[in-house]
Amino acid sequence: MEDPNLERLIAAWLEGRISESESEDLQQILRESKDARDRFLSMCSLDSGLRQLAGGDVDFPSQPVSHVAAERPSSWFGWSNLLKFATAAVLILMVGMQAYEFGQQNATVSTVASTQETNEKTISGHATLRRVVGIEWSGTQAAFRDGDVLPAGKISFQKGVAEIDFFCGATVIVEGPAELELESDWALRLVEGRLRANVPPAARGFSVKVADSEVIDLGTEFALDVSDSSAWVQVVDGEIKLKGGVHDGEHLKTGEGHSLTGEKDGKVSFRTLSTFKDVERRHDEEQLELFEKWKSSVEKLQQDKRLVAYYPIGLHKGGRSIANKAPTGSELDANLVGLVDLGVGRFGAGTTGLGFSRPGSRARLRIDGEYEKFTFVCWARIDSLEHKYNALFMGDGYENGEPHWQLQNDGKMMFSVMVDDTPGSGRGKLPDSRLHRIYFTKPIWDVSQSGQWMHLAATYDPETRMVCQYVNGEEVSRESIEDEFFVDKLCIGPAEIGNWGQPLRKSPWFAIRNLNGAIDELAIFNAALDAQEIEALYDSGKPFRNQ
Repeated sequence: MEDPNLERLIAAWLEGRISESESEDLQQILRESKDARDRFLSMCSLDSGLRQLAGGDVDFPSQPVSHVAAERPSSWFGWSNLLKFATAAVLILMVGMQAYEFGQQNATVSTVASTQETNEKTISGHATLRRVVGIEWSGTQAAFRDGDVLPAGKISFQKGVAEIDFFCGATVIVEGPAELELESDWALRLVEGRLRANVPPAARGFSVKVADSEVIDLGTEFALDVSDSSAWVQVVDGEIKLKGGVHDGEHLKTGEGHSLTGEKDGKVSFRTLSTFKDVERRHDEEQLELFEKWKSSVEKLQQDKRLVAYYPIGLHKGGRSIANKAPTGSELDANLVGLVDLGVGRFGAGTTGLGFSRPGSRARLRIDGEYEKFTFVCWARIDSLEHKYNALFMGDGYENGEPHWQLQNDGKMMFSVMVDDTPGSGRGKLPDSRLHRIYFTKPIWDVSQSGQWMHLAATYDPETRMVCQYVNGEEVSRESIEDEFFVDKLCIGPAEIGNWGQPLRKSPWFAIRNLNGAIDELAIFNAALDAQEIEALYDSGKPFRNQ
């Protein structure tokens, strides 16, 4: 239903007499309603076309509709006079508006292209960490995870194996103890460790620098063994060229090798050097071991009497219903609606995660009753934050005491509970604003973490008047509940996992907030878990070691 104030606000803006508060109200209406945006454009087009016909200068705003200026040069006459003039000019105006709209479309394309050129997101990196096995990172070295983009610089670990895909197409396996430096998409320096490189035709020219030598691929698979006292290279298959050092300019072919530094006699054996199949097999075995550990923790957790609902989604084997494993029973099972993707869960093949990439996808449930406190916990894989708000768990109508848990498109996690759902009770200037308080974290996600599983948690405690939020077992936000926003009667009612689809029961329109990613193991407690309990849940369920 169109806001009755819309045309008045647009007219005030067109005539240059809009106040700052009215401008804020207009922006809010335009953000929330496509119909309002269409009406805004229609009135602006009519205003501009009429002024052209009357000999005035066109002063249509160049800024996007979502950023309406608080001030604007006055129109050459009032909006009310425009309607009178329109009756006489309508036939001429049809031709004029067609030309105007064509120009606006081209201007819009140009503006969008310019915006993309200047505001396009970038990240820094030369390679992707495909997988690690038994890794133990060195000292202060960042603990990278499977799928992470690796930036230029040093990477070191005491033991274990890392498989790295360079953006040029080359793949290397490095065994610890190891230290290497990523220099570009096409080159690395190996300071210590054993390395196997596989270089397809598209990546020919990939090189590994060792001491004063450089091993340059000519379409091959080769291996290196580097320590403090020596370095040896051997061609597994194909051909390499050596540059620099005592073997400068030499070519080596399948089965041939050279000592690059240190002892010149003898030959290093690469028989025990991990192959790509070895790393994949060991990675799968490690995932299975961690999965079994998690299943044991599920059996223990589902007996916790503080649980309101518990969905260990990773164990789901198909069907339209996700079983509630809390003591509250099957009445709280979650029903899958739409094309929910039952994809691979956080422990790999054989486990499940719920994907909500399509706007209609969701898991629906109903939780009746009143609660004293809240803790929400889940594992989430975020592929992108393409919407303004991206749902984790949402109460349908967002009525008094009901929670909203979601992610903002700038990477911030946000948790809130409705305080007063009476229209006009909120701090906003719109007549239907309601009183609530959103508790934000700092940004916890960016595009470099796309596809990575994260453990998220939020606690709401009216007793201590604190809201705390956690990522991967660590507290990232702690805020007090002010008197104005205090509410001690908490409830949930009809709700959704991964979406928010029924805020207005009498309207077919709904906000697009489906999570572009997946959710695994969601738990809701009638308690505010402490930091140690949150960390324990993270440790028992993480799909990786030593991180």
